[in-house]
Amino acid sequence: MNQVGKRYVCAECSTQIMCVKPGAGSFVCCGAEMQLESAKPLPSSD
Repeated sequence: MNQVGKRYVCAECSTQIMCVKPGAGSFVCCGAEMQLESAKPLPSSD
């Protein structure tokens, strides 16, 4: 199941997409399933 509002990235070409509608299945790019992009760390507020 795709997660609405989440970014998916292709491991081969670095293409990024954002899911805007829920649904079954998966995103595919360059012949492989795209992976959910991990959250980037926030800068420290020292």
